[in-house]
Amino acid sequence: MSYVPYHQKDTITMLAGPCSIEDAEQMEQVAACLEKNKLSWIRGGAFKPRTSPYSFQGLGEEGLSLMAQVGKRHNLKTLTEVVDTQHIDMTINYVDGLQIGTRNMANFELLKAVGLATSENHKPVLFKRGMAATIDEWLAAAEYLTMGGNPNIMLCERGLRTFENATRFTLDIAAVPVIHKRSLLPICVDVSHPAGQVDLVPALAKAAVAAGCDSLMIEVHPNPAQAKSDGPQQLTIAQFDELLEELRALAAVLGKSIV
Repeated sequence: MSYVPYHQKDTITMLAGPCSIEDAEQMEQVAACLEKNKLSWIRGGAFKPRTSPYSFQGLGEEGLSLMAQVGKRHNLKTLTEVVDTQHIDMTINYVDGLQIGTRNMANFELLKAVGLATSENHKPVLFKRGMAATIDEWLAAAEYLTMGGNPNIMLCERGLRTFENATRFTLDIAAVPVIHKRSLLPICVDVSHPAGQVDLVPALAKAAVAAGCDSLMIEVHPNPAQAKSDGPQQLTIAQFDELLEELRALAAVLGKSIV
């Protein structure tokens, strides 16, 4: 398996796609949008760790298969979250990159298992910050992944749980320069989860680019009103197209391109 890095110098890697993989038509529409915009990754959840046990939990292997198929058709690399050690080998067989979600940042057995499973193929791993974790705790936890022999880790700031309730989470934008100062790992900013509402996503995305992020994660859905999870924070395809144009203009001022 070849080494597929998340990013290269002077680029910002866009990780876009729906919160949850729901059906073939949904994934096809999003993938076509990303290919049209000359982007390189599609993301989406096949296994969904949800706060409520009654919420949509994902399609599992069926979702992985749908993602793999649209990735091949549209020349996109694929990213999904792995939530349990028993799913690691199966997930690796379908996708190009793995995500460790915020609820599993301190699941050290899962981290060690993912690190070991990717030690030879160096499959990219996106590692989200826990919703109440300090940067020190986050960086220490990341070493459970890298110590297994996989250097291809990208950190992901996704907002903290604070006393503020005007947004879903409080985006720690300062984490971007702090990580660049204290770590050699690149950093992604998930702007959808801290926003929690679609009208806030553009401003947070622009702030992340201005702060120097190496990657952006933005949730996109053909029909957010009908989404099975996190509909209020997902952009329509038209909204994503418009925002991407603005982000590319901002990135160009900084001497970067969005891929």
